[in-house]
Amino acid sequence: MSEILKIAHRGARGYEPENTLKAFQKALDLHADGIELDVHLSSDSHIIVIHDETIDRTTNGKGFVNTLSLQQLKALRIENELQIPTLTEVFDLVNQQCFINIELKGQGTANAVAALIELYVSEKNWNYNSFLVSSFEWDFLQQIVLLNPKIPIGVLTETDIDSAITFAKSIKAKAIHPDFNLLNKENAIQIQEKGFHIFPWTINEKEDIAKIKTYNVNGIISDFPDRI
Repeated sequence: MSEILKIAHRGARGYEPENTLKAFQKALDLHADGIELDVHLSSDSHIIVIHDETIDRTTNGKGFVNTLSLQQLKALRIENELQIPTLTEVFDLVNQQCFINIELKGQGTANAVAALIELYVSEKNWNYNSFLVSSFEWDFLQQIVLLNPKIPIGVLTETDIDSAITFAKSIKAKAIHPDFNLLNKENAIQIQEKGFHIFPWTINEKEDIAKIKTYNVNGIISDFPDRI
C-alpha cells in the first residue's frame, strides 16, 4: 500500500464508465487502495450504485432511481452494454482487495448500507476497516453512527472545513473529505492534529496532485488513481 492512498473516484472513471463493475475492476487492475462510489435505493429497497438521483445522465433511460425497481434498473444499459450494479455486486467483486468508500446519496441509504456492512462483517469475515461511509448529508452520517458506531465515517464538505471538523469530532469520524480547493498546508495540519485522516476530492490534474501531496494528506480521490 502506498504512503498516500490511491482512491478511485466512482471507480477509475477516467478510463471506464463511472460506478460500473468495469470501472471498479479497472481500479483494482490499477492497484487502487480504495474505491469511492455513490448509492441510492431502488423502489424495492435494493442499494443501487449510481451517482445521480435520476438515471438520465448515465443510462439509456429516464426517471428517478427511487421510483424504479431493481428489475427495471437492471434492464437499463450504460454505454449500450453495462448494467447499473448493486452494492452487493460491488462488494463481491472487490472481495477485500481494497477498501470501499460508500457515499450515501439517497434517503434511506444509511439503514440499508449499515445492514449490508454488518452482514459482510458477521457472515463473510470482512473487517469494518474494509469500509468508509461518507456523505454531504451529515444527518445520514449521524444515522450510521447511531446504528453501528464501529463503521468508519468520512465527513464530506465543499464549503467549510471548520464546520466539518466540529461535526467530525461530534460523531468520532475517521476522516474528513474536503473539496481539494479548500485545502492548504495550514488547515491540512489542523485536520490531522485533531486526529482525522484527510481524503480530498476529486483531483485529476498532475500538477494539482503534486501540490496536494505536499500537504501530506492520507489519500487522494481521483478519476485517475494511477496518477497518484
